[in-house]
Amino acid sequence: MDELGRKSVEEVKQASKTPVIAVLDNIRSMHNVGSVFRTADAFLIDAIFLCGYTPQPPHRDINKTALGATESVDWMYFPSTVEAVAELKNKGYKVLAIEQTEGSISLEKFTAKTDEKIAVVFGNEVEGVNDDVLKLVDGSLEIPQLGMKHSLNISVAAGIVLWEIVRNRM
Repeated sequence: MDELGRKSVEEVKQASKTPVIAVLDNIRSMHNVGSVFRTADAFLIDAIFLCGYTPQPPHRDINKTALGATESVDWMYFPSTVEAVAELKNKGYKVLAIEQTEGSISLEKFTAKTDEKIAVVFGNEVEGVNDDVLKLVDGSLEIPQLGMKHSLNISVAAGIVLWEIVRNRM
């Protein structure tokens, strides 16, 4: 483990973060939530906002996939995603839904300024991002998909989107 150069929880907490927040809009699966925590830790993003009935740590099923990332990643709970989006906009974040919508931008065509604060909203496993939230966001990004299915598991989508945003700022 020493050879991997892994940071301790305290080192991750103190590390410079990418100004990105992942917003989870009524996610059902604790495993998906844990996976997003693990991805957020891997890419050193600012925080995760858990909204609505999205499960919150501590819980063994979240921890099963988070593998300790619930300790290293800051998170906040909001009763509704609308409240979370309002707070993010008040703090100067550009808020983008990860959703296939009219006018959505394909992920590979999206570029953010290096210092731009970005929040990305990931929707419910079945329903996607809530329509009330879509009315408030600054735009939508979609992940290009070539096969028959045009949806990805939220944990996979979060990995792809967060990596693209972080990668383009390195």
